[in-house]
Amino acid sequence: MLDIDPAVLGFEFGGGAAIGGVMGFAAKKIAKLVAVLVGVQLMFFRYLESQGIIVVDWSRLSAGLLETQARAQDVDVHWIQSVLSTLSMGAGFTGGFLIGFKRG
Repeated sequence: MLDIDPAVLGFEFGGGAAIGGVMGFAAKKIAKLVAVLVGVQLMFFRYLESQGIIVVDWSRLSAGLLETQARAQDVDVHWIQSVLSTLSMGAGFTGGFLIGFKRG
């Protein structure tokens, strides 16, 4: 029989929500910074390419990304077991992350 303590589940849920909120807030700030840096870098590469300074093989670049995606889909991971074992912490973290990300 399962021995479930609601106090422990509540503590795990609350702790996960607090950690998730902080992580969501930070993730949004970092994502904005990364998006700006990647955008500036792509504009710089396009400028250099238009001036004939560099040559970028865009089809070869995207083919590498597609090969990586295909390899990642072939991995057999039993994620359902890990999700079920940490559901209370994960649910709290997810909720907190989404709130922190929205407020950030």
